[in-house]
Amino acid sequence: MSCIMIGIAGGSGSGKSTFTNRIKTEFGDKVTVIYHDNYYKSNDGIPFEIRQKNNYDSPEAFETDLLISHLKSLRRGESVQCPVYDYSQHNRTDKTIELKPSRIIIVEGILVLENPELRSLFDIKIYVEADADERIIRRIIRDVKERGRQVEDISTQYLTTVKPMHYLYVEPTKAKADIVINSGLNDVAFDLMKTKIRSLLENGAD
Repeated sequence: MSCIMIGIAGGSGSGKSTFTNRIKTEFGDKVTVIYHDNYYKSNDGIPFEIRQKNNYDSPEAFETDLLISHLKSLRRGESVQCPVYDYSQHNRTDKTIELKPSRIIIVEGILVLENPELRSLFDIKIYVEADADERIIRRIIRDVKERGRQVEDISTQYLTTVKPMHYLYVEPTKAKADIVINSGLNDVAFDLMKTKIRSLLENGAD
C-alpha cells in the first residue's frame, strides 16, 4: 500500500496534537498517528529519582532508529509493534501497540524534523508554533491532567531542559518545514492541508 507520511513538529504545548487530531477526524480510518514520545529510550535500571531529572528534550533521549525502521515497514505494508511510554514513570512499559499500514501516517513530536533520515521519509513537513507563555501553560495543564505529574516537577523540568532544548533543537527545525502554522486551530492552514492530502491520495496512494 502506498501512503502519505506527514511529520508534525513544534514546541511542547504548541498545538501539534490539536492539528493532528483535526486531520485524523477529517480522514478517519485512513490515518494512523504515531507519537515520537513512545520511542523514548527505555530507562530500566535507573532509579525513579534520576529518571525524573533526565533530559527528555534532546535527540539522544529517543530511539529514533527504531521509529525509522517502523515507518519503513509500514510503507512496505507491514504491521509493527509500537512501544508504549508511561509519562508518570518516565519509562517505557512492557506493552506494545500494533500499528497497521494506512493511507496516511502522521508522526508527531517535538523533534520529528530534527533527524535528517526521519525527515526524509515525510511527504509533508509541518511546524506548529506558539508563544512561549501559551506553551508552558498548556504543558502544565496537560501534564497534570493527563500524565499525573506535579506542578513543581513540571516547572523544574521546563526551566532546566524543555526551554533550553527548545531553542537549541526544536525551533531550528522550523526552517525544515514545508509549512509553518501559528495555531493548531488555524482554519486556513487546515483547509490547505486537506486539499494537499487529498491531492496526494488521488495521485500517489492506492
